[in-house]
Amino acid sequence: MGSADSKLNFRKAVIQLTTKTQPVEATDDAFWDQFWADSATSVQDVFALVPAAEIRAVREESPSNLATLCYKAVEKLVQGAESGCHSEKEKQIVLNCSRLLTRVLPYIFEDPDWRGFFWSTVPGAGRAGQGEEDDENARPLAESLLLAIADLMFCPDFTVQSHRRSTVDSAEDIHSLDSCEYIWEAGVGFAHSPQPNYIHDMNRTELLKLLLTCFSEAMYLPPAPDSGSINPWVQFFCSTENRHALPLFTSLLNTVCAYDPVGYGIPYNHLLFSDYREPLVEEAAQVLIVTLDHDSATSASPTVDGTTTGTAMDDTDPPVPENLFVNYLSRIHREEDFQFILKGMARLLSNPLLQTYLPNSTKRIQFHQELLVLFWKLCDFNKKFLFFVLKSSDVLDILVPILYFLNDARADQSRVGLMHIGVFILLLLSGERNFGVRLNKPYSVRVPMDIPVFTGTHADLLIVVFHKIITSGHQRLQPLFDCLLTIVVNVSPYLKSLSMVAANKLLHLLEAFSTTWFLFSAAQNHHLVFFLLEVFNNIIQYQFDGNSNLVYAIIRKRSVFHQLANLPTDPPTIHKALQRRRRAPEPLSRTGSQEGASMEGSHPAAPAEPGTLKTSLVATPGIDKLTEKSQVSEDGTLRSLEPEPQQGSADGGSASGETGQVWREQRRLSSASTSGQWSPTSEWVLSWKSKLPLQTIMRLLQVLVPQVEKICIDKGLTDESEILRFLQHGTLVGLLPVPHPILIRKYQANSGTAMWFRTYMWGVIYLRNVDPPVWYDTNVKLFEIQRV
Repeated sequence: MGSADSKLNFRKAVIQLTTKTQPVEATDDAFWDQFWADSATSVQDVFALVPAAEIRAVREESPSNLATLCYKAVEKLVQGAESGCHSEKEKQIVLNCSRLLTRVLPYIFEDPDWRGFFWSTVPGAGRAGQGEEDDENARPLAESLLLAIADLMFCPDFTVQSHRRSTVDSAEDIHSLDSCEYIWEAGVGFAHSPQPNYIHDMNRTELLKLLLTCFSEAMYLPPAPDSGSINPWVQFFCSTENRHALPLFTSLLNTVCAYDPVGYGIPYNHLLFSDYREPLVEEAAQVLIVTLDHDSATSASPTVDGTTTGTAMDDTDPPVPENLFVNYLSRIHREEDFQFILKGMARLLSNPLLQTYLPNSTKRIQFHQELLVLFWKLCDFNKKFLFFVLKSSDVLDILVPILYFLNDARADQSRVGLMHIGVFILLLLSGERNFGVRLNKPYSVRVPMDIPVFTGTHADLLIVVFHKIITSGHQRLQPLFDCLLTIVVNVSPYLKSLSMVAANKLLHLLEAFSTTWFLFSAAQNHHLVFFLLEVFNNIIQYQFDGNSNLVYAIIRKRSVFHQLANLPTDPPTIHKALQRRRRAPEPLSRTGSQEGASMEGSHPAAPAEPGTLKTSLVATPGIDKLTEKSQVSEDGTLRSLEPEPQQGSADGGSASGETGQVWREQRRLSSASTSGQWSPTSEWVLSWKSKLPLQTIMRLLQVLVPQVEKICIDKGLTDESEILRFLQHGTLVGLLPVPHPILIRKYQANSGTAMWFRTYMWGVIYLRNVDPPVWYDTNVKLFEIQRV
């Protein structure tokens, strides 16, 4: 049993390392070779045979031995990259060193005293004694490691196919090799799809895991408010120092977007063949989003026409070396490349939905959160891609999976981050007119979802899902209500015909949000009513003709609008409303919303299983920081409006004094934390009640209610179809106030969201890497790990 022996030898070496108090010389090859010379250790073995407590013990008690171990392991990777890893033994050494470093690096990062270690130069640790010039010899260890990993990613017969026809040919020279000819997968900028080779896939996966571990130093720094913290590992790897930056970026992107978990288009095929690609695709997606973690609000960022503006930076900041991955992503422009990326993303995001049609027919992928972050980065850094997505109804192939995830995760507190990224993407898309227009396409796909059955468009689907999130989601989602309603406001001027189900849902939200106890119980709650009134005004003014269902629903619920117009502002009534609130913990009543049966085959959204791990998130900026108001001109172009003070924010004591309108993620709807410091006054209610945009709706009711009542009396009608027919042919031309200009609240990049994305992304990566558990039980600082 060679493998048992080699594990034993490896374990013996580890014990020796932890028990030797004297430094072992770097030249003692007989000792150091024990760590990588034997062949049969897997990455799981390395994790089992090198316990955390022992790594920490070496770090504290014999630091020079830990330093030498790291230096020697890096040296072996550099030698492998130099030689091209021709023998099986060399390949094995590279893999073993890679696994060992993956195991040890997090324990170097968690100790602030060690953090500079990889960025210091090790005396004499040049290019493994190859006697090159001195300045070359002075590379920090981190740079040598990153360059070696990059070289090894394009190593013929190890991670890529050799192009040599016969073994007689001299081995390909790794230095003159043009890695652009060895891109891993066809797609963007590369037409040739290499023969799948699972050994190459597994070797790439191990190297990418090491690369991700190098980048993970970010997890050990607390979230910085300015988000200006540049990750030195990512910065160097994505710089011009890395000659493989372009082919590697392309390989990662193409590997993710070309992946088909179905397995050659044959259902159930995955049950016959083990899929070696999936771990590679997951690792590629994770490495890609980390390299693209780049705050577009504060750095040179691509402008709309796709050229990069380097001058968009303050002179005060030192110029940041360009991140080539961000640069390449922002410069993709060919239609067929966009099509390839979008089709791939849609295919992968829809994968969990396919499961519900034909259970087990395809392999269920688990990396949809990484895909959503990648999609966000694409839209944020490449405006041409965003416009391409919205140019056709293909955007709906992204929308439907997002709505599916939002609906499915709404009750699960461990998936609050997923809810946020989904909503952020929809907020970004909703800032473009084309998104609203696309939503009018009929929704015929019947993905089983726990929502009422309806017949209608994708706009109806969006409204019905949003209603479900607001009325039966987890209470931590309260900060998202603003975002959800902003999305509905942004698309409302373009919605040609809402179904009766969706119309009733909107009215039910207005009813719930305009109860006095809800309006008076927090400084921001009235904004939700303003958003809904804006939705109704947009539809009545710009899409009256097709929207008889909504007009009918408004007429039926007219008492809600009259109550708002007559909202009490006297202190005793305000006090009484708040007393009622203390007795009613339920945030929103579900009564009055005709729920109707859920779709066949759907499962209710489940809360998190007890014991589920989750990572904490930083608070997201308020909607006023997250968006910028723009006005739509006659010709459809947008004109930015200067930020104006928020409605009713002149209350002097908003929900959190120092940061104005930032809603604290931790703040519960029913908590007393706000009522302790803030209480509504008559002046405050009056300040915003006078601004409620009720004129259009009141005029509509004034004109139509008497007519509808007359029909009912004349014909003795209780049947709504007759009334709907009347409303369909009715017109309000000349009777309504002059249409208001359309206001769009476009997402704007800011450092608050950049920080949120960083904590969310690393939290996902931390939780998803369980085999081996790369970061578990290390002292991460970027977020807290919590149990549900």
